[in-house]
This record gives sequence, C-alpha cells and structure tokens, in this order.
Amino acid sequence: MPVTRSRFSRLGASAMLLGFLMGTTAMAKDTYDLPGTQAQEMAVPDVPQKDLTLERIAGSPSLNGASPRAMKLSPDGRWLTLLRARDDDRYRYDLWAYDRQVGTWSMLVDSEAFGPGRALSEAEKMQRERARIASLKGIVSYEWSQDAQSILVPLDGDLFLAKLDGTVTRLTDSEEGELNPAISPDNARVSFVREGRLLVAPVGGEPAAVTPDEASDTVHWGEAEFVAQEEMDRDYGYKWSPDGKRIAVLRYDEAPVAVVTRTSIGAGSTTTYDQRYPLAGTDNVLIDLYVIDPDGGNRIKADLGAERDIYITRVDWAPDGALYVQRQNRAQSRLDMLKVDPATGASTLVFTETAEDGHWINQSSDYRFLNDGSLIWRSERSGFGHLWRFADGEWTQLTRGDWVVTGLLGVDEEAGALWFKGRMDSPLEDHLYRLDYANGGAPERLTEKGWFYGGSMDGAGRTMIVNRSNPAQPTQYYLADNTGKRLTWLMENALDADHPYAPFAASHAAARFGTLTAEDGSTLYWKMLTPKMEKRKRYPVLFQHYGGPHVQVVDHSWDSAISQYFVDLGYIWFQIDNRGSDNRGVAFEKQIREAMGSVEVVDQKTGGSWLKTLPFVDPDRIAIFGSSYGGYMTLKQLEADPGFYAAGIAASSVTKWELYDTFYTERYMGDPRQVPDAYEASNTIADAAEISDPLLISHGMSDDNVVLDNTTAMVAAMQEANVPFEMMLYPGFGHVVSGPVITQHYYGNIVRFLEQNGVPPGGR
Repeated sequence: MPVTRSRFSRLGASAMLLGFLMGTTAMAKDTYDLPGTQAQEMAVPDVPQKDLTLERIAGSPSLNGASPRAMKLSPDGRWLTLLRARDDDRYRYDLWAYDRQVGTWSMLVDSEAFGPGRALSEAEKMQRERARIASLKGIVSYEWSQDAQSILVPLDGDLFLAKLDGTVTRLTDSEEGELNPAISPDNARVSFVREGRLLVAPVGGEPAAVTPDEASDTVHWGEAEFVAQEEMDRDYGYKWSPDGKRIAVLRYDEAPVAVVTRTSIGAGSTTTYDQRYPLAGTDNVLIDLYVIDPDGGNRIKADLGAERDIYITRVDWAPDGALYVQRQNRAQSRLDMLKVDPATGASTLVFTETAEDGHWINQSSDYRFLNDGSLIWRSERSGFGHLWRFADGEWTQLTRGDWVVTGLLGVDEEAGALWFKGRMDSPLEDHLYRLDYANGGAPERLTEKGWFYGGSMDGAGRTMIVNRSNPAQPTQYYLADNTGKRLTWLMENALDADHPYAPFAASHAAARFGTLTAEDGSTLYWKMLTPKMEKRKRYPVLFQHYGGPHVQVVDHSWDSAISQYFVDLGYIWFQIDNRGSDNRGVAFEKQIREAMGSVEVVDQKTGGSWLKTLPFVDPDRIAIFGSSYGGYMTLKQLEADPGFYAAGIAASSVTKWELYDTFYTERYMGDPRQVPDAYEASNTIADAAEISDPLLISHGMSDDNVVLDNTTAMVAAMQEANVPFEMMLYPGFGHVVSGPVITQHYYGNIVRFLEQNGVPPGGR
C-alpha cells in the first residue's frame, strides 16, 4: 500500500478571488489532504452527543458494548454459553446460556447471588495476573461436562456445579481454594489442585489427594510452572484421558530456581514474597510427567529423555488414547514430539521441529490429532506460519504463501476439510477460511473484506462462533454454519441509539492506514487517527507503541476508546509495527535475535521522521508512550535520539533483560551466560545518562511479571547521572493498572504530564 504524502493546496490568486465572489470556499480547502487509506466512517445515531471523558471510559457499561468472554458451544451443540459483564459493573461477570432450540437467553449463575465473597488465594491471584484478568470479578472461567448436562463453575475460590434448569450446587467450601478445576470426560469426577497436590472427588462427594504429600513445598503436582503460565500459553498441569480412566500429571520442583524477594506494596500494608522467579541465565524448574489412575494408583513415570534442562510446552491425549508430549530444548531451537505409552511410560520420537538459523521455535496451540492417527500441525518451516499434515511419517504442506495462518479452528475428518483463520488477503485482517485438505484444495475465504475476524468451532466442524469488528464497529458475535453463513446474531452490538458508545460517535475519528519502508526494504504498516484540524495549524502527536515480539498493534479491528479520547483532546494518535513484531514471517521477526532494542528503535524513528514531514504535524510536539515492552521501547528511543521526541511515557518497563524470565528472554536474546555483550547492549541502564527529554515513569508496585526492580534499577541509574524525570507508582497493582477509578488517574496523569512538559493538545 503506497504512502500518499500530504500536501498544502496550491491555489492561484484568481481562483481564491473567484471562490470569494461566488460565496464559497470549495476550491480553497479548509482541511488538509491526509495520507494513507481511510477506513469506514462511523454513522452517528440520533442521540445527544457528549464529550468523551476518562470517567465514562472506565465506567460501566463498557463503551465497547457487548463484551462477553469464554464463548463455548456445549458438547451436544444445543447450548451456547458465555461470561457476560454486568451493566452496572463491567468488571464483574456472570454465566449466561443461549438455547439454540428455542432462541432464548438465560442467566445460569449470578455471581453475586452465589459467590461466597471469600478472598482468593495468593496462587489464584497470581494465575489471574498472568492471564491478565486480575481486575475481573465474579466468574472468570467454567467448563462443560461431556454429557452437556452441567457446567463446572469456579467462583470466589470455591467450586459450583450449574445445571441447565438454573439450579446451582456447591461442591467445595474451603478457605484454601481450588486451582485448575476440571470434570472428568466420563462425567463422574471433579478434579482440582490445592496446596501443590492434585485432588479428585466423585461429583458431589469428598475430595481426596491422588498425588504424594511431598516433604518440600517447592514440589507442585498438577500445576503449570510460572513460565508456562506467563509465556508458554500452558495454564494446565494435568489432563484427563479421553475415557476418564487415566490422568497425565506434571510434577515440577522449583528448588533450583532463584529466590527473588518481591515486595508487594499496597496502600495500607506491604507484603514480602520470596518468589521463585527463573531469571534469564539461571536454573529452571525440574519437571516430570506421570500417568495415574483417578485414585492415584498405578503411577507410571514418562520417559522424557536424559536431558533435564528442558521445557514441556504441551501435553495431549490423542483420540485413540495415546499420550503426546512436546519437549523443547533450553535454547528453544528444537522441539521434539514424543509419543508416550501410558501403560509403561516408554517414549518414542515422532518428529522434530528445528528453528531456522538465527530464529527460534514459536510455540503454538494450532494443531489437532485426528482419529485416523494423522496430525494437523502449524509450522514455520517454510518461513511463514502454515498448516501441514503429518501422516505415516510424511509431511504434506496444506497452506502456502508469504502470509501466515493465525489459528486452526476446526476439522471435519469425514469431509476431509478444516477451517482456519489467517492473513492470506491482508496483513491487517484476520479472515476465516475453509480448506479441502484431503484433496489438496485452495483455501476458500468465508468472511467479508474490511473486517477483522475471530472464531471457534464445535468438535465436529459443523458450527462456528464468529466475532468480527472494524475501526467503525465494535465487536459483533454470531453463530454460523461451516460455510460461514450467519445463522443468528448472538450479540449484534449494533451502533444504534441504545449502544453505550452512541453519545460519542460524532467525534469518532476514522482510522487511516498506510505503509513506510524500513532500512532493509521491509514494509512497515502504520495507523493514524486525527482530530478535527484547521488549515495552517499544526498538531501534537501521541505516538503509541509496543514494539516487541508476538504483538501486532496495527490492524483493521475495533480499538480502545482511549485512542479516541486523546484525539478528542486534540492529539494525533499514531502507531507503527516495526521489524520483530508478529504475523509477518520469520525473516521479519528474527531481526531482533540477540538484538532487542535495535531495529525496533530504528523503525519507530522511521515513523517519527515521516510524521515530521507532514504539514499538519507539529514536529516539536511528538510524544511517545508505551507499556511493558512498549515502556522499554520508550526508554531506548529517548536514549538513542535525544531531542528527537518531545517527551516520553514509560510504564511497567523492562530495563534489564537479566531481570526477566528464562523462557521469554532467552528465546529472543539467548542465554546471558553465553552472550553477555548482547544483554549489555540491550538494557536501558548503561545509557540512562543520555536521556534529556521529559520522561514519566510509572509502575505497579505489586508487579510479579515485570518486577519493580526493573524500574528501581533505571531510576537509580538516572539519579546517579543527575537526569531529571517524573515518576508515578501504583500501590497494590500488578503489571496491568486498571479499574473504574485508577484508570482515570493513570491516563489523567499522562495528560497532565504532556501539558506541563511542552506537549499540550490542540493545534497552534
């Protein structure tokens, strides 16, 4: 997509005079020609319009309208269930069900009516923090029974069983809490983890521990270790076999892991935790896999190989009862698929996935074991993430091209078809596709261009739950058949007069998209929102970024109201995806290998340099803002180019990669014991003295992901170099600072900082 440079209209004196005499200025434009391609304009409902405020953005109901979580089809396909936020409290969720036979909704579990209000255990709080749902209340997860007659619901640290007639039965009543609950596939038992042991109970009966009572509290059964939860997208530590007769249970010992004293500072008290945190370059947990009977008997240890410094990234039961384990080496350059015999624990190597030189293995959940013994598998072996089939020891590539498959949705083995989402039609739009994999067909797009789609399917590949949005339409949800045809709206979320966003639609800025070229010739996609601008005035920019791997910020989906809030104030909102970001293939991504804080900084500056050429941009008022990796980027950008940006906001920032965890950091940076120079070049500490522009640093004081030590190390370095800066700390908050009031303070403080440091809103 070529960039169209903005320009001033050049009108001769005669044309100006003619326009004046005719009583029109149609030939003398009062607005700027804008670059790029504009997305769809938002229709304005016939309701009184208001100014967008932080209080309303953080309030209830959500301005996004319908915002369900965890949408699922029942195993028999009749019911659709979801977690729905309350109208008066967008942070509290209840369990709702839609009966497809009669077309009606009902609330199955009211979290306020049934919730005991008990405080969550520290372990569950940390799990929620790692899932980025720490600010949510009520019901945050649930699981269907395989007979589609009941639903297991964790609520306030206890377990409840909900029936479809609305009755709810309490299963546990314990101060200790229950982690990772599940219903066995034969619907006979409930399992969960408590205090490092796996417990199993007959439905409605008393639970009993089925794993040993270990002498050391560093041993955990049935749990996912820290890096599995935080980085691997593996939140489970055990899985039932398909027939419910065996359980695969992980056991890990974190005794070798370094103890980090983490201080959780709240508003009224301070708690100190000696947390086992695997810093880059230090020891990981020792992990083993066992297979047991539901009563704990017949315990068999799986052979995972002689090497102990490994990662177990996935454990799966195949339909035929075989057990498969994905084992990854410490360097994350090799992934082995092992087949484990549940009866003996013996393992065989099925295949190995090897990373391209200078790259790494990107862990995926986009695979499916089929009844015929074959496997549908997503691999980057072609340079882009594509689907392959592994059958009888041979690989067949199913999708191909310079684009990526972003998710496997479902498989219909009888029809020889599968469904996936991907970027075949545009790097900025996820679409849903059908593929006749049995006969080597080409993907068929099922969805409409101009939208960003997501979805899930039932196990038989018959029905889809589809969600879609675009920059002018908040997310909609509908039920579709496997051709993509919409059967019924689940939540149309139409932007009509009753929608929560309707009073603010008039000022909604249409997104514009375009491209720039990186130093190596790569295409970089950008997004821009502009306020109502007057000709001959120049406007400030809030240049928001993330910049890190496995994230893409520029696409054609609905965005947060925060961006519109800053545009309403009078800022231009700008984002660009740099090399190293997601969904662009191996060559684009791997350029950050052992070089974090390098090409990302250069590419973000490419965006900044282009902004300064635009006639409506004030080149002296471009401020940068990022959180987490984005906060790290703010610091690196200010250090690399003093004076180039007017100001920077760095929130929850990594400052020294040795302080971050093994699995994430070493994947991109390698082991610091082997490449210390790469780590030295990547940190923000060494060049802290180079920062000369106004800087706001913020951090949650109970952050167990990017621990507060990152910020204190940077602050100490800046103080030692006599570099002035501003700082805002949030007691009691973790990596994400969010809530009905604190969100107002968080962004209000950013506005104040910008206004007081030379980047006020509006044209001048």
